[in-house]
Amino acid sequence: MIHLRYIAPLLLAVGSMSLAQDANTSANDLVRKVIDSELKTEAADHSHWMLRLDTKKPNSAEEVDEVVETKDGDLHRPILINGRNPSEAQQRKADAHIKYLVQHPDALRKSQHDQSADQNRSQHMLKLLPEAFVFQQGERRGDLAQFNFKPNPKFRPPDREARVFHAMEGSIWLDTRQNRLAQIDGHLMQEVKFGGGILGHLDKGGQFFVKQEEVAQGYWELTSLNVQMNGKALFFKTIAVRQKYTRSEFKRVPDNLTVAQGAGMLRHPPPSQQAKLH
Repeated sequence: MIHLRYIAPLLLAVGSMSLAQDANTSANDLVRKVIDSELKTEAADHSHWMLRLDTKKPNSAEEVDEVVETKDGDLHRPILINGRNPSEAQQRKADAHIKYLVQHPDALRKSQHDQSADQNRSQHMLKLLPEAFVFQQGERRGDLAQFNFKPNPKFRPPDREARVFHAMEGSIWLDTRQNRLAQIDGHLMQEVKFGGGILGHLDKGGQFFVKQEEVAQGYWELTSLNVQMNGKALFFKTIAVRQKYTRSEFKRVPDNLTVAQGAGMLRHPPPSQQAKLH
């Protein structure tokens, strides 16, 4: 996950200014409350899922995978490549790779380590929200409340990830009933350079979108990520500068599922997936 930020507490003034400050303080308090709840809930959630993953990257095939999450990492098996069923050769290659991971789970744990590192970065940025942005309340749709954000000029980004985050403006949607972060939509207001451009850069206008939804009662999962930026930045291991993916058809699996058990589930897809293969 990745998310957004703060309005500094404002002193009450007089007249119409006091009303605006009250609104800003209320927005800040609500965002902080939801972010705190989000972080605590994520830390306590150890659920695993079987799901459908649709990935699009520049200069590569669009691929739809059946994914099963195990205690040692995620297993993938393609079910569609560029809208077509995988060829026999592609299926053999996928089966061989899954078999290798069953026999060498350390390779899967390395991938899981990279994902965990990205998750830690995302949580770090979540914690920065109340300091890095100024929020203003927007629309209301049932339990969902929108807050538009822009950079807080008093905030000093502590690292490269925070520099990119702080250069954005956009909106955030919060589920105020369950205290969960539902959606972030932002774009870069200016070019961001690292090491004077030697270590990487991201161009002005780049867009970032992330959405999570309740996939089962009390369980929220990332369902959509769309990063469309020009440039090169190397701080995320599993998220590309230009990438779009969606996650759907979630089905809960045991939290202690082994790699071998997960591989067995991918070899025998559920009826809904079998129908899509023919």
